[in-house]
Parts: sequence; C-alpha cells; structure tokens
Amino acid sequence: MTARAPSLLVEVLSAPGRVRLLDLPGWERLLRQANSANVGAILVFLLEEHGLLEDVPPQPREHLEAARIVALRHRRLTGYEVERIRSDLADLGLPLILLKGAAYAMAGLPSGRGRLFSDIDILVPKGSLDDVESALMVHGWASTHHDAYDQRYYRTWMHELPPMVHLRRGNAIDVHHAILPETAPVRPDPALLRAAARPIAGELGALGVCTLSPHDMFLHSAVHLFFGGEFDQGLRDLFDMHRLATHFGTDPGFWDGLVARAVALELTRPMFYALRYATRTFGTPVPASVMTAAEAFAPSRLVLALMDALFVRALAPPHPECAARFDGAAHFALYVRGNWLRMPLVLLTRHLFHKAFVSPRAAEAA
Repeated sequence: MTARAPSLLVEVLSAPGRVRLLDLPGWERLLRQANSANVGAILVFLLEEHGLLEDVPPQPREHLEAARIVALRHRRLTGYEVERIRSDLADLGLPLILLKGAAYAMAGLPSGRGRLFSDIDILVPKGSLDDVESALMVHGWASTHHDAYDQRYYRTWMHELPPMVHLRRGNAIDVHHAILPETAPVRPDPALLRAAARPIAGELGALGVCTLSPHDMFLHSAVHLFFGGEFDQGLRDLFDMHRLATHFGTDPGFWDGLVARAVALELTRPMFYALRYATRTFGTPVPASVMTAAEAFAPSRLVLALMDALFVRALAPPHPECAARFDGAAHFALYVRGNWLRMPLVLLTRHLFHKAFVSPRAAEAA
C-alpha cells in the first residue's frame, strides 16, 4: 500500500484516546479535518462512548457540543420523516426497508450516532415502483429531475427512481429497487436482500420498518463506496464499515457468514476492498481466517498496487492539510472507474458526453 502518514483525524478515529495529547492548535486541526470529512458530529459521540469528553478543553468542547445539537435535531427529523414515509406507503402493504444512514440511525447502531445525511434511501420491489411513486406523489413528493434524458437515464438504466423532494418539507428520498444499476456487470439479487431484511426494534419495526441484515448492510456500504465514483465523504463511509464490523463482529455468526454472503450476492470484490482498507486505516478487528478468505477475491498484484495508490488518496480527509501530490488525478480516475463499473463503454461514453456538453447547454438555455 502506498506509504502515507495518517492524518490526525484518522489517528483519532482509530484510537480516540489520542485526543488526550492534543493542545489547542491540535484540536483546531482535528476539528477542521473532521468537518471537511463530515464526521464532526460523529466525533463527539465517539469521544463520549470512550469517556473522553471531560478531557476536551472548553473551546473545542463548545464546537463539539454544537455539533451534537445539530446531530440530535437531524436524528429527530429523520425519525419524523421515516414515520411520514411509512404512513404514505402504508396502503401498499410493503415493508419499508431503510438503507444506509437512515437505517443506521433508526436501528440505533453506533454507525448512526452523529452521522449526517442528505436524503432517506429505501428499497422496494421493482414491480412496485409505479405504485410507490404514485403514493409518494399523492402525499406531496415530486421528482427533482425534469430533463427527459435524466428521466430516461434513471428509469431505464439505474437502480432507483429519480430523486424526489417533498414540496412542503423540502426533505429528499431515493427509492431503490436494487443496490447496483441495471447496466452493471455485477447484479446482486434484490430479492435476497429483501428476504433477509430485519424489522427494527420498537413500534416502527412492528409497523414494517426494516433494515438490511447485518451482512447485507456491510456489503451494501462496501459496494456503495467501492463501486461508486465520488469520494468526498469516502473516509466517513469507510468509518461506517469499521463501525458496522466492530459492532456486528461481536456475534461470531457475522464473520462466519460474511464471505459466503458476499459470494451469494456477487459482491466479493467490494467486500475485499472494504476489509482491506478498513483494517489498514482504522485497525478493524477482522479475523485472520476471514481476511485470508477475502484475499482470494483480490485483483492481480499490478491492479491491487494501482488501487492502493488511488484509494489511499481518495480515502484521506478532503482537507488541504491532508492533501498530497496526484490526489486530483486519483479522484478523477476513480470517478471514471466508478462510472465504468456501472455501465458498458458505449453507454458510458454517451452519458458522459451528454453530461459534459448537452446538459450544460440545456441548463444555460433554461
């Protein structure tokens, strides 16, 4: 893996007790890096879990407490929005399967504490998309993409409807029918994901609000990051996987079945990358037998050396203090790679041409 000194933020996320050694300039560096990576609120809950908040000097403590207030409000609003969505879709008789940030938050997982996100993601059967979209529209949700090309792009090739926003509340929802696009060479069976989904604890769970299973939650996070093309919040997403693995890994069944589940869902490569970079970045306690089994799905040595060079740059905090040579080139290469993994070359070329030349002209004319 390409040699690069860990940032102060990575050191603290890996070993929170490191904050006891910080002076005020060190705290300023840490908070700037944390805010750039969108983990400022996560940091305060992490320090609280480790009993370290009392060691924080007054000035940075004020910043952390402000982040806590924002995070708690975000959590309350998420709970309210999930309840509204559940009510909007109640007549369809479908379980409401939450994905990513909303799932972590509503299930009360460590990875959801302080995690901020811009929309709520749900998973529904593909055959129910029209009914789900109609029910949401009746209750005030509207598509945000009105361009004819964008509508066709989402509805024909992607794994989700065009994003929707509530006309009164302004909150966003992404309605998924799969976790990878129709055009991707790897197609995890959504029926397997839905069949293994689990109700969350409490009243909402009794009303049909669910999350993916622990294995699927981890693998979805892995495929979202390592099959994607945008890494501005890559460090936060990798920390999600570290927290999920650390939390669920206390159950031996999690590690015993992870590789087999990745094989069943055709997600062995993103699983390998997730375990590789989580252990190397945060010291995630992955059993040696699981790591060895995952390494069977690694790419060739040459490709792996290239991916190490790219990911070590893309997974650093997006702060000038953490910048290094060729970071921009690494982000661009991974952006192209992410799109290439999601669609064939002909479609990708046409899509990138449209976004680069046609969409800007249409926006300017409008």
